[in-house]
Amino acid sequence: MPEILDEASSIESTTVGVFRTSATVKGGRRFSFGALVVVGDRKGRVGFGYGKSNEVPQAVEKAQKYAKRAMSDVPMAGRTLPHQVEGSFGASKVRLIPASPGTGVVAGSTIRAILEMAGITDCLTKCYGNTNKFNIVKACFDGIERLRKREEVAEARGVTLETTDIEKKIEKGKAFASTAKGEKMKGPVNTIGQDRRGGRGGQGGGGRGGRGGRAGRDAGRDGGQQGGAPTAADGAPQG
Repeated sequence: MPEILDEASSIESTTVGVFRTSATVKGGRRFSFGALVVVGDRKGRVGFGYGKSNEVPQAVEKAQKYAKRAMSDVPMAGRTLPHQVEGSFGASKVRLIPASPGTGVVAGSTIRAILEMAGITDCLTKCYGNTNKFNIVKACFDGIERLRKREEVAEARGVTLETTDIEKKIEKGKAFASTAKGEKMKGPVNTIGQDRRGGRGGQGGGGRGGRGGRAGRDAGRDGGQQGGAPTAADGAPQG
């Protein structure tokens, strides 16, 4: 559960992991605890820290203090990443892939905490190699440091870059975005087969109820009776 550290700057904190170590001494075992914490303002700034102490609350407090000092900016395109990137640390590799609006954050608990604290809501991820939390966090931040916006790349190369694919997806996804606050994004509606299912109940000659429930069965029964009765137009004898 995220914890608010500073209400003025909207900095929140989430504990990724708590680790216990023990040392055997003459009088028995002596325990110490370490905490790995990620902080961010959900507006493009995020950082992580690791603290150790003899008590868990003190270790978390130390880690939060170190993480606030190490916060850095995350280049973003809307609410996702500007391009695909891969970071590595030790035997771990983390691949971050931008996604269209409405996809969500598809990641494990460790990387999800980092991306959510940074304010990213749409992203795909994949981890390779060692899944140690320390290595994953450092590999993820290594990938974040490699991110560049389109304007920065264009200025460094001295050329004009066209609109990227992810920017096109973001513009396309705005058509389904809700304008009112608190509403969820609307997705495309599947209308395939609705006309066919709705018309089965009203077929006159067949008399099938179809999938329309009781109303469809009644309509089908009435249609079957009307279709089976002879009329004057069919050449039936008139009394």
